[in-house]
Amino acid sequence: MSRAGGDHRRDEAAQAARAAADAVYAQILARAPEHEIDPSFERTRQVMELLGDPQRAYRVVHVTGTNGKTSTARMVERLLREHGLRTGRFTSPHLSRVTERIVVDGEPISDERFVEVWQDVEPYVAMVDERSRERGEPQLSFFEVFTVMAFAAFADTPVDVAVVEVGMGGLWDSTNVADGDVAVITPVAMDHERYLGDTLVEIARVKSGIVKPGATVVLGEQDEEVEAVVLEQAAERGAARVAREGVEIAVVDRQLAVGGQLLTLRGLGGVYADVFLPLHGQFQAHNALLALVATEALLTGGAALDGDVVGAAFADVSSPGRLEVVRSSPTVLVDGAHNPAGAEALVAAVDEAFQLQRVVGVVGVMADKDPEGILSVLEPELAEIVVTRASSPRAMDVDDLAEVARDVFGEDRVHVAERLDDAIELAAARAESEVERGAGVLVTGSLLLVAEARVLLGRD
Repeated sequence: MSRAGGDHRRDEAAQAARAAADAVYAQILARAPEHEIDPSFERTRQVMELLGDPQRAYRVVHVTGTNGKTSTARMVERLLREHGLRTGRFTSPHLSRVTERIVVDGEPISDERFVEVWQDVEPYVAMVDERSRERGEPQLSFFEVFTVMAFAAFADTPVDVAVVEVGMGGLWDSTNVADGDVAVITPVAMDHERYLGDTLVEIARVKSGIVKPGATVVLGEQDEEVEAVVLEQAAERGAARVAREGVEIAVVDRQLAVGGQLLTLRGLGGVYADVFLPLHGQFQAHNALLALVATEALLTGGAALDGDVVGAAFADVSSPGRLEVVRSSPTVLVDGAHNPAGAEALVAAVDEAFQLQRVVGVVGVMADKDPEGILSVLEPELAEIVVTRASSPRAMDVDDLAEVARDVFGEDRVHVAERLDDAIELAAARAESEVERGAGVLVTGSLLLVAEARVLLGRD
């Protein structure tokens, strides 16, 4: 066979595998979406039981919080992999392809493997679906099915450790069928109030639900009332240890560096100096601290790790869609901030890391979010704003968002573009309209919007 013929056959096989994976994804997507929650992991537990509890075949680092979960999970996984362990990582949502949610040894599972995993678990999912229907209860949701698939895929590999990000909350999240050796709680803020509660105390109590007997809790910097709830829940649930940012652990120092920042971190085992992190923003330094301490707790029980190994792992970390530069001239940044706390961290990071004279925002949010809160935080940073939407039925109507934006920014600073490509083009023109250098475009408000922007700008 000629080389050209072989390449053609491989291309055809890859296209067929992708089509099969997309068909499975569409089938799962027809279930209740991940933003519509029935607060219980009972259905997931039943499927896990039928499968032989694959989530107990490896150690688990469980990550919850309001913002920073995915970045922290990615850092933990990279640190573990640098130590020679086989790793699984389960995060959500995905940016380009659904297979990004289930990662083994740093790579999304293949289309072929995605289909195989679904075929393996589908009969058991169907059994539990039927039981639920008989009781007049809902079938497994989109996210519950993906949780099942991730845990099954990790056991089948097999991995040594799975790093698992909750879908929402913690206590009743489907991922909580796993017993985390380490429970990481990033800063808690207001979000998903419909399901988690109307106060930080209520939200903190739900998120603390991932703490299991004997676990080490790694706690990011929190409001006093949140910390009090977590400490109370950790004691009640039998946690072995709590490592609190600002008390037992800390970001000792951080300096701006080309392409990121240089950190000094105090973990449980000692101080790690001159750690290069190729990500921008103070919040990423704090995520790195939590990831480091979670890795210490898991691998050594809190003793020091090899500094060279830690440095090599952090230097190779990436977090797509989180303050990511996707184009220059003008500089185009994308960030998935989707609540006021995330927007505050974003604004501080842009001010610190980028020398931009005039920034125009491209903003779209989901209908269940707090658009006024997000826009009020962004307003001092943005010269103008172009309101748009992601191609999702959950996206807030453009005209409705524009009305909120005009209240926050004033009529003259708000533009509307129904299509995202038009919005980015308009924002770039407006950014460069009054400055020769230092123009920037910031795409934010929703991870779905950011995912679509990355595709448009060639970062798929």
